[in-house]
Amino acid sequence: MKLKVFGLNKCSTCLKAIAWFDDYNISHHFTDVKESPLNSTQVSKWSSALGGWEKMINRAGYTWRGLSPADTANLTEKKAIALALRYLSLIRRPLIEHADGSVTVGFSEKVRSQLKP
Repeated sequence: MKLKVFGLNKCSTCLKAIAWFDDYNISHHFTDVKESPLNSTQVSKWSSALGGWEKMINRAGYTWRGLSPADTANLTEKKAIALALRYLSLIRRPLIEHADGSVTVGFSEKVRSQLKP
């Protein structure tokens, strides 16, 4: 099982996840989303797999708080995906694509328990 992990090189949660994968010998490939541009099709798939943009977008972080009210008002799926592509740090991290096609965000105990060999 090889996981596809997306995040930021300097994100502490991403670094913790990668170290954990290494400790448990879980095969993974990490992609820094700022170094390898995403496209709307990919982000849209993630949003759908998670059950909507609300679960993909981090509305508690600095990036969200720095957006103008015009950017965050009346968000639709399409508008949220466009925002995520423009401000990549809005995407919850790490975002993990599992071998079965499912997607998870974050690195909670629930996510770790799903991954333990």
